Amino acid sequence: MKKMKNLKLAVLTVVATLMLSSCGYNKMVEMQESVDAQWAQVENVYQRRADLIPNLVATVKGYAAHEQETLQGVIEARSKATAVNINADNLNEASLQQFQEAQSGLSSALSRLMVVVEKYPDLKANQNFLQLQAQIEGSENRISVERRKFNDTARSYNTYIKQFPRALYSGSFGFDKKPYFSAESGAEKAPKVEF
Repeated sequence: MKKMKNLKLAVLTVVATLMLSSCGYNKMVEMQESVDAQWAQVENVYQRRADLIPNLVATVKGYAAHEQETLQGVIEARSKATAVNINADNLNEASLQQFQEAQSGLSSALSRLMVVVEKYPDLKANQNFLQLQAQIEGSENRISVERRKFNDTARSYNTYIKQFPRALYSGSFGFDKKPYFSAESGAEKAPKVEF
C-alpha cells in the first residue's frame, strides 16, 4: 500500500513538474516561429531581386534587341523562380531543394544576361541600367546574408529539439527538423580561369 502511494506521489510529481515547466514546449514554439520568420525574410530578399528583373530586362531590350533568346531565358527563369512558393510549415529538404534549383536557374540566367551586356558599351554607361545592376548586386548580397541567418536560426532550433529530453517528445508535438541551405552542386570546385 505504501509502495503504491509512493509511486502515485512520484508520478504526480513528475507530471506536475512537466506541466509547470512546459517541457520546453513554449521555447520550441518560440524557436520554430523564429525559423519561420527568418524563412519569410529569405523569401523577401529573393522577391526583391525578382521584382527588379522586369526593369532590367526592359532596359537591356532597348539596347540589345537581337539578344531576344537571352532576354527570354531571364524572363522564363524569373517566372519559374517566383512560381516556387514554400510555406514555412512544410519546409523540408525536398521543398528547399526545389526552391534552390529555381533560384539557381534565375541566377544563371542573370549571369548570362550580364555577359551579353558586355557587348554593349552604351548600355553599360546607361544610368538606369547601372542603378538596376547595383540594386541586383545588393540583392544578391542580401540573399547571402539572409540565407546564412536562416541556417543559423534553423541550427539553433534543430539543436534545441534534438536535445534530451525534448528529443523524446518534440516530434509528437510537430516540431520537426528544418532543412538548411547548402552550396550549389559543383561549388566546391574552383572555377577554371583562362586568359
